[in-house]
Amino acid sequence: MHDLRLCPDLDSCMYTLGGGIDTAKGWGRANETWSLREELAAYGAQPDWFGLGDRDTATHLIRSQMMRAGYRLSDITTALCARWNPGVRLLPASDDRSETFVVVTDPESGDKKAIHFQEWWVKHRSDIETHSFVQVGADEARPAPGVLDAIAGADIVLIAPSNPVVSIAPILAIPGIRGALRTTEAPIVGVSPIIGGAPLRGMADRCLRIIGAEVSSQGVAEYYGARTATGILDGWLTHSGDPVAIPGIAVRETDIIMHDPSATASMIEQAVELAGAAR
Repeated sequence: MHDLRLCPDLDSCMYTLGGGIDTAKGWGRANETWSLREELAAYGAQPDWFGLGDRDTATHLIRSQMMRAGYRLSDITTALCARWNPGVRLLPASDDRSETFVVVTDPESGDKKAIHFQEWWVKHRSDIETHSFVQVGADEARPAPGVLDAIAGADIVLIAPSNPVVSIAPILAIPGIRGALRTTEAPIVGVSPIIGGAPLRGMADRCLRIIGAEVSSQGVAEYYGARTATGILDGWLTHSGDPVAIPGIAVRETDIIMHDPSATASMIEQAVELAGAAR
């Protein structure tokens, strides 16, 4: 956007763990201001449907400058984290460019075309005839340095309750990552993004319907699959009252609504215990 490289998921992790996230929204910087967006709009700059906050733009400026200087995204992420001290080693799935596009029907021409995911979600609010999702660049991408080693050497691999289609699937699309998950000795436990047949926020339900998956905790677990078959899961943490039954996947029901840090910590404790059982 505006010749800047944006990495929203990386930045959300960095800001959250570094104490700089807008906790009400769950994304973007706390105490954000929007003077840049207003000035760009005054110039009629395009795209006009995506707003960049002033504080957040500073991150994108540094990242983009370093990329133009030849630094790898993984090294840039380490440099950005030096300011935030997130307490973890934060790795991008790949240093190579790989982005999600959406195949839609053009409302004006009636023809199928591919648009960037952000345009589909932010500009069109997903309210457009949609056919599929495509990871452009994934086939040529390679895992970033340290990614495969981190998976191989992990004690436990946790798959967050993020959108399975447009947050987790793009990571799994990088050649080598799914294979690393299939072969690691660490138990792999996922947390359901669906509670009572709907996501708490976002559009995972819309994305799941587009790919033909059931919008339920059962449906997402089936989408990932069991490692004893051809999938990636050993364990699945689902919300109380959302039963799941899949051969090869140990299941536990608990409160997975992250009201606050203590609720999140309790959820993770449950996931760790489930990992021990799955092992």
